[in-house]
Amino acid sequence: MVEFNPFALKRKTIFVVGASSGIGREIAIECSKMGGKIVVCARSEENLKSVLDEMDGNGNTYITADITNQEDLTKLVSDMPVIDGLVISAGIGGTLALQFATREKFDRIFNLNFFAAVELTRLIYKKKKINKGGSIVYISSIAGNNRITPGNVIYGCAKAALSTYMRYAAIEFAGRKVRVNTINPGMTNTNLINSSGALSDEDYQKDMETYPLKRYGEVQDIAPAAIYLLSDASSWVTGCQFVIDGGVTTK
Repeated sequence: MVEFNPFALKRKTIFVVGASSGIGREIAIECSKMGGKIVVCARSEENLKSVLDEMDGNGNTYITADITNQEDLTKLVSDMPVIDGLVISAGIGGTLALQFATREKFDRIFNLNFFAAVELTRLIYKKKKINKGGSIVYISSIAGNNRITPGNVIYGCAKAALSTYMRYAAIEFAGRKVRVNTINPGMTNTNLINSSGALSDEDYQKDMETYPLKRYGEVQDIAPAAIYLLSDASSWVTGCQFVIDGGVTTK
């Protein structure tokens, strides 16, 4: 008897952008375990090769690109295969009080966290590089919903823009049966927060105590949601924000 798995990604090509670390890396590795053929993308060739070493299966590949560079972006879309799933996890953080949040600093974070994702999506859809019935998943954040904290204005605004864009894309892309959703995690243990230096260990512990489950998320908590959204199990799911935050936004 053939075992049926609604979350299987066999015969699907999944393109993961921002796959060299953190949530994107974990999603790429876990998708390979579900049978998908994975193409990973980031700026660092060394880091991408390291990700490939951890993947299951054959035929997984990588493409190096800086998606904030229009020339790189155009070449990336030209070189990439036709895909069934797209995950955009590339992003940067930044903690800054409003009085120091200059236009230049807004531009830096918005260029990667929002505009690069939008332009990559536009080109992939326009060039028909995603198959009918495909799925697009953006890694957003609860900072773009109702988790408003001091110093997070630029990052939160960029993620709010991304989550709103997702809803418009979901409507417009439905004609080709391409689904579009976001995953909105709470604080997740990645290099993005661990290397920021924005908070002391004591401050992190205090913040963690505000989470009903009394811990931050791990990348392993996020990847299964991406697998669901990329799989046929979610074929009637589009325009949704999947909040994975240990219950903190219920308070």
